[in-house]
Amino acid sequence: MTNKNVIRLIAVGDIMPRRENAEELFSLAYSILKEGDITIAQLERPISERAPVYTTSTDIKPRRLAKVLADTGFNLLTFASNHTMDGGDDGLLDTIDMLNEHNIRVIGAGKNIEEARKPAIFDCKGTKVGFLDFCSVITPGTDAGSDKPGVSPIRINTAYQVPGWQPGEAPRVLTTASAQHLRAMVDDIKKLRPMVDVLVVCQHWGLHFVTSPIADYEYEVGHAAIDAGADIIIGTHAHTLKGIEVYKGKVILHCLGNFAFDHYVSGPMSVMRGMPFDSHYRSNMGGWKVDPEYPTHAFPIDCQKSILLKCDIIDKKIQRVAFHPCWITKKGVSEPLSHTDPRNDEVFHYIEWLCEDQRLYDTKFKKEGDEIVILT
Repeated sequence: MTNKNVIRLIAVGDIMPRRENAEELFSLAYSILKEGDITIAQLERPISERAPVYTTSTDIKPRRLAKVLADTGFNLLTFASNHTMDGGDDGLLDTIDMLNEHNIRVIGAGKNIEEARKPAIFDCKGTKVGFLDFCSVITPGTDAGSDKPGVSPIRINTAYQVPGWQPGEAPRVLTTASAQHLRAMVDDIKKLRPMVDVLVVCQHWGLHFVTSPIADYEYEVGHAAIDAGADIIIGTHAHTLKGIEVYKGKVILHCLGNFAFDHYVSGPMSVMRGMPFDSHYRSNMGGWKVDPEYPTHAFPIDCQKSILLKCDIIDKKIQRVAFHPCWITKKGVSEPLSHTDPRNDEVFHYIEWLCEDQRLYDTKFKKEGDEIVILT
């Protein structure tokens, strides 16, 4: 940062580089990512040479990928996700060790529950910034235990309610957080709060590949985190942008979307679950059509929109929260958009629509150059 009084936090969404020249994925945003005193992303896959074929079916070697991420400017990765344990215990432990060797901290997962729940604390220019990471989209058996590797969990209960009297009427889906896990998250936040000036909670949650809806439990968990002392909530998992909420003057970003994600129509991802990628996801995840012009980013078209979060910390408080609209190119590269580019407004208006659709009417924005400021 050029201003010595400002601590800049940069955050992007899901990353899963697989190509040998992984640098390409960050090339257009490189200068912005390097601005961060703390630069963070969600790591969607293990980095390990001992992991099963699903995680090792890639062109880039794990150790080189760790170096690419460090060279790009990342110094913190969240790792609590539904894919954390795809490489088994070895894959998880190798990932943490390899990233630590390159001075990248990892939160949200570990060799046991104590390590998975351990925060990361950065001391930047005399200001302490703390981070916690949790996962609510937990595949069976992947949450950490007292002597078991895994993720830091917030399990969710799902129920169905028929809203009316008509036979065959679609039920309403009700989701609530496990009381035990919600209490553990609150305890972690309250424990960390007196140790830091700014407290960031990261959540891997929500409904992926679904354009707008925010699940009930996201509000429950997000509000509980802020009530306990969090200053901002950063969400990932959905692979598409979601609405932005302002609760008690604090920002909850329900999902930052994808940022650097190699998701092939054929090739490395086609080994997943032993079936072709596009046929599996098209039949089970909404039936979208893969855009043939996006061979490495085979997601619904709205997933091409992305944002890069910027938080400015001044006088030991978050003073400004903004996002820089981005667009994922046909080569799978996130491109930060100038205010003169009509796609900048397209991403901005899309975020406005997402907020309106989910009745987040209190969320207001202000354009400042290439960035959109979230008013608090």
